[in-house]
Amino acid sequence: MNNISKHFGGVKALTDVSLKVKKGEIHALIGENGAGKSTLMKILAGAYQKDTGQILIDGEEAKIASPKSMISLGVSVIYQEFMLAPDLTVAENIFIDRLAESGMFINWKDLKKRAKEQLVKLGFEDIDPEAKVGSLSVAYQQIVEIAKCLARNSKVLVFDEPTAVLTFSETRKLLSIIRNLKENGVSIIYISHRLEELLEISDHITVLKDGGYVGTVPTSSINKEELVEMMVGREITQLFPERNAEIGEEILRVENLNAGDMVKDVSFTVRSGEVVGFSGLVGSGRTEAMRAIFGADKKKSGKVIFFGKEVNFKDPKEAINNGFGLLPEDRKKQGLLLEQSIRINTTLASMFKIQKAGIINHKKEKAYVKDLLASIATKYGSMEDNANSLSGGNQQKIALAKWLSADCKCVVFDEPTRGVDVGAKTEIYKIINKLAEEGVGVIVISSEMAEIIGLCDRALVMRQGSVVGEVGKSELTENNLIKLAMGV
Repeated sequence: MNNISKHFGGVKALTDVSLKVKKGEIHALIGENGAGKSTLMKILAGAYQKDTGQILIDGEEAKIASPKSMISLGVSVIYQEFMLAPDLTVAENIFIDRLAESGMFINWKDLKKRAKEQLVKLGFEDIDPEAKVGSLSVAYQQIVEIAKCLARNSKVLVFDEPTAVLTFSETRKLLSIIRNLKENGVSIIYISHRLEELLEISDHITVLKDGGYVGTVPTSSINKEELVEMMVGREITQLFPERNAEIGEEILRVENLNAGDMVKDVSFTVRSGEVVGFSGLVGSGRTEAMRAIFGADKKKSGKVIFFGKEVNFKDPKEAINNGFGLLPEDRKKQGLLLEQSIRINTTLASMFKIQKAGIINHKKEKAYVKDLLASIATKYGSMEDNANSLSGGNQQKIALAKWLSADCKCVVFDEPTRGVDVGAKTEIYKIINKLAEEGVGVIVISSEMAEIIGLCDRALVMRQGSVVGEVGKSELTENNLIKLAMGV
């Protein structure tokens, strides 16, 4: 890709960016949220048209850049936000663009067989080709997305944050698959905010910043600190800032909570000023337990005691009115109103601050939103733009801002830094620390063990719907967390 530029109205998304990838190379592409990574890849995929520049594949210029033409040239992109049809089966999704290869009719038996072969290749033979994609976990949906692209025999395969929703063991499997693809001559472009992964798997790393090209370096020649400096233009001395919170009285006690099929006899406590981590594999019941407490899902039995009083939140509104908040893991479906403005999304849970007698003071609201979003370094054009106009990481910041404005006494952050760059992660950690220092009880669910270790005062580990152990600050290690999570 030579000298690619792209504008959206008055916003320069890319300016004169170049990217060169060799055959059989794993080439990492990194940068802060809004650096232009996803825009560059959408141009490569034919989803966006470039304003200037050229794309060459095997030395030949790709002049007709539509998604179909780029797939035919061997380019496939696995987007951070999945391109799947939830009401179709796994097999139908994998072969969505060639369901009836041999004529007018679909050979269902052959389709299922070929889908199964793709899933077995990936090491996920337990996924049923006849299951509807919408019924699968987010992690399994990611595997279906990967299988769909691999079934096209792509020459260039782009992974956009592929491990953001995968567990530790699933991530190891995926990295092994990517290495095999490399050995078979496939060129991989790998976008991730997990720097350890990039340094482990890539051959070269290209850094973008503010829509511009910073540089390309051999992976063997750079360390994590130097990479962060290239990305953010400054040195980040400490990823996990120090916290000076005083841990006080118990504010939340959950006793023998049961909900659905995923939450079995869960008990724990949270004190004011404390950050409690919830670790475990995807599907261990962490999210489901918090949704039941929050009133988003119905609980079967058990007690929730909040500030010494037993509560039974019938819905999220009641929980919010009582000072209990939850940032959900799926920002697209549960965290944001994508087709509403950034302003509306930010103040959705805190209307009491900006209205009087049912009338919203828009001047006060705009000033409040501007200050709040500036405090967490959110990049946006106008606060009247829809939330879906933002990059994934900035959408996450809007979802987070909603709960910062709600003045909760206890708040759950479910995967708070998923799809967020290193610089923004540090900002989010500072926000969590600030809440704890103000006496708020914080629960953090995270699949990143480094995050649990660096951020939390103690951690509970869940497996198959139950709490299987608690780890104090001094014992918080990856080894201890993995052992408990996997039942070792």
